[in-house]
Amino acid sequence: MIVVACKQIGTSVRDAVKSAPAALAVTIALGGTFVVAGCGHSPPTCYVALSPVASAAPRATEPVAPVQLTAVHVPAALDRLEVVVQRSANRLVIDDGARWGAPLDLMMRETLTQDLLARLPEGAVVLPGAPRQADTRTLVVTVLDAHADESGTLTFLAAWTLLSGRPERVTSSRETTLTAQLTSRDAAAQADALSRVLGQLADRIASALVGR
Repeated sequence: MIVVACKQIGTSVRDAVKSAPAALAVTIALGGTFVVAGCGHSPPTCYVALSPVASAAPRATEPVAPVQLTAVHVPAALDRLEVVVQRSANRLVIDDGARWGAPLDLMMRETLTQDLLARLPEGAVVLPGAPRQADTRTLVVTVLDAHADESGTLTFLAAWTLLSGRPERVTSSRETTLTAQLTSRDAAAQADALSRVLGQLADRIASALVGR
């Protein structure tokens, strides 16, 4: 399920100053922060979030050494509160009316962790920021590219690295390309497609971790 919350901006300001001329801009101080708003209707700002996706395969039962997803690195061009879509190699589209409900890298880490929890045996996944045992392995994911083409296909290129030992050393590193079809061009559809490719990524990672 994709969470979408839309908030109308400027309505309370308009009601508070409805006796003022329509063309007059109103400045209000809120806790030391100045907000400037016109008296007309402003388009709603929608906040979208990612959500975990169930796996088609049954949950693994084989023992898996504990692992902790410590970071998901996102390209700087996409790592912003506004929903950004890379249409082609040199073209970005920013949706000023839609924002992520939290920083994208943190939301992706949380969602991918939930996906892994549903795929790996109990106790195999250590939550981000939680205390960890000495034998816990470190998982780092780097998003190399994420763009939708004109046909509405989201292509997601990512690399994931597994580290273990003291001091830590790389024990496995892989790249994968995943795709998901967009149901529309709005922000909710972008979040839905991204959630689905994260679910696919969790499938790949879980499959590689089982038996290691």
